[in-house]
Amino acid sequence: MKFRPLQDRVLIRAVEQENKTAGGILIPDTAKEKPTEGEVIAVGPGGRSDDGKIHPLDVKVGDRVLFGKWSGTEIKVDGKDVVIMKESDIMGIVVRDAASTRKAA
Repeated sequence: MKFRPLQDRVLIRAVEQENKTAGGILIPDTAKEKPTEGEVIAVGPGGRSDDGKIHPLDVKVGDRVLFGKWSGTEIKVDGKDVVIMKESDIMGIVVRDAASTRKAA
């Protein structure tokens, strides 16, 4: 199934958080919080202003974004859990610099 969001809506696949804290303590599934980071998998054409012009979105497919715990609506697309929300619910785009990418590898 293909899904194309309308207007200024964005489809996001939530990224699962670590199962372990920095100190090495395992976190059980029941104690995990809702994800607040995800990857954009589809975007709408943009929001419409009062004069009818379409303003494109700042996020694009493939961006890693941060959003509020209770933002958006959870739906299933092709059997996978995704979140659809307005672009205004997104707090920002996660930018990874080359130094942190090398360190993680």
